[in-house]
Amino acid sequence: MTTLSPAAQFCRECGATHFTRDHADLWAELSPNPADWLARQRSQPSPLARVQPQLPLALPPELQNLIQQMGGLEAVLAATFGGGMAGGDRPSRRKFLQRMLIGALLMGTANCGRQEGEELGTGAEFARLEKTHLKIAYLPIACATPIIMAEPLGFYQKYGLTVELVKMNGWAQVRDAAIAGELDAYHMLSPMPLAMSLGLNSTATAIKLASIENINGSAITIALRHRDRMQQAGDLRGFRIAVPYIYSMHNLLLRYHLANGGVHPDRDAEVIVLPPPEMLSNLQAGNIDAMVAPEPFNQMAVEQGVGFIHRLTRQIWPGHPCCAFATSQAWIREHPSTFRAVNKAIIDSTNHASQASNRRAAAQAVAPPAYLNVPLGALESVFTGEFEDGLGNRQNIPDRIDFDPYPWKSFAYWITTQFQRWGFLPPGDWQHEAIADDVFMTGLARQLSKELGQDPPSLILRYENLAYDRFDPSDPEQYLQGQIDTLEF
Repeated sequence: MTTLSPAAQFCRECGATHFTRDHADLWAELSPNPADWLARQRSQPSPLARVQPQLPLALPPELQNLIQQMGGLEAVLAATFGGGMAGGDRPSRRKFLQRMLIGALLMGTANCGRQEGEELGTGAEFARLEKTHLKIAYLPIACATPIIMAEPLGFYQKYGLTVELVKMNGWAQVRDAAIAGELDAYHMLSPMPLAMSLGLNSTATAIKLASIENINGSAITIALRHRDRMQQAGDLRGFRIAVPYIYSMHNLLLRYHLANGGVHPDRDAEVIVLPPPEMLSNLQAGNIDAMVAPEPFNQMAVEQGVGFIHRLTRQIWPGHPCCAFATSQAWIREHPSTFRAVNKAIIDSTNHASQASNRRAAAQAVAPPAYLNVPLGALESVFTGEFEDGLGNRQNIPDRIDFDPYPWKSFAYWITTQFQRWGFLPPGDWQHEAIADDVFMTGLARQLSKELGQDPPSLILRYENLAYDRFDPSDPEQYLQGQIDTLEF
C-alpha cells in the first residue's frame, strides 16, 4: 500500500493537507478487490446511529459493507464533496482518502450507469441485433489475431454475427475508411482513435476504442550489416528507421527509446512511414537501416538473414498497448446491440488467444493466405516466445506478444503526453483525463469481460513502468515536463 507523503501541502482535489498526488498513489496501488482496501485497519463496524442517505443505485453488497465500515454513506459523501463530519468525526488522513476512494467509486458507478445506459441500452434492448452481417477492416499483422481468428474459430457466430474481414494495405487506408464510414468496425493502432478524435492530420471524427487486442508484440529490428556497431539506443544515431504510422505505439516507443539514448528522433535520425508489408523488402534492399515493425515481420527478417532484433517493444514498456478494436461513435449509436455483441465476441477471442495452450492453434488459424499470409513457423515463434534473435541467441520470452482486452486509461494519458512532446498536438492546456474518457470505453470492456466470467481490473489507472522512467497518471504534465527537463528536448 502506498505510504502517504509526510510533507504538508494543500490538496487541490479535496482541500485536505497532503499532496494531491496521494489520491492517485492510492488508486494506482490499491488491490483490485475493494474489500482489501481496509484489510490493514478494519475494525468491528459500528451500528448506524441513524438512517443513512440512500443513492438511486443498485450497489454491490461488498460496496455497501465498505460504506458502512467507513462510517456510513453520509461520511463518505462528506469526504468526497466536502462538509462537516457526522458526530464530529475527524478521520485520519488515510481514512479520509479511503472515504474519498469509495466516494469516487460510487460516482464512477453512477457515471457508468448513465453513460453506458444512454449510449448502449440495457436488458431487453439487446435481445435484437440491429445488424447481423458486418464488415470489419484489419491489417495482415499478428496484432489483429483476435479480430481475425474470431471468424474461423466461431466467436462471431456465437454472438449471432456473420463477419466479412476486409484486408487493408496500410493505416492511412483504415483511417480514411473509418472517417467515411465505409465499414462497420476497424482494427486500429491504439493511438489512432485518440488522434482521429482530436483531428490530428485528418477530419476530427469521434472514434471509440472499445477494447485492446494485443499488448507488446512488436520490435526494433536492425539490418544485419549493422550488427557489429549496435549496443544501445545511442547507436541508432543517423539511422533511417521505418514505422508503420505516425500515430502508432511503434513511433512513440521508438522516439522514447531514441531520446533516452540522447538521439533526437527528428534531428539525429530519420523516421519514415512504411506499411508493414513493405518494411521487410526495404530492409533487405538497404533502403532503411531499421524498422519498428509488428509481427511476424521481425521474426521473418531474422529467418531470412536480413536483420536482427535490437529490442522487443515489451523491453521498452512491458505490457504496452499495441492494437485495438474500434468504431465510430455514430455507428455505436445506430447499432448499440450489435456493437455490444461484436465487442463481446472480440473480447472473448482475445481472452482465448491469451492462453498459452491456445497459442499454436491461434497461429494456425490466422497464418493462411486468406488472413495474414505469413510463414507459420515464424508466427509460432512469436506466439510462443521461443525464437532466434538473429545474433545467435535462442530466446524464451512467453509474452513477446500477449492478448489483453482491458483498455487502461493510463495508456491514453501516456499517449497524449507523447503527442504533446513531439509536437503532434499544438501547444495548449490538454485535459488528458477528458480525452481518455471520450475515447476509451473502459467501463464497458470491464462489464463484458465480467459477463464472460473473466476477472478484469476494477481500476481505470495504474502506474506504467517503462524502461527509463515510471509514468504516474495523477500528473501527466509533470511527467512530460520531467522528460523534457531530464533530456533537454
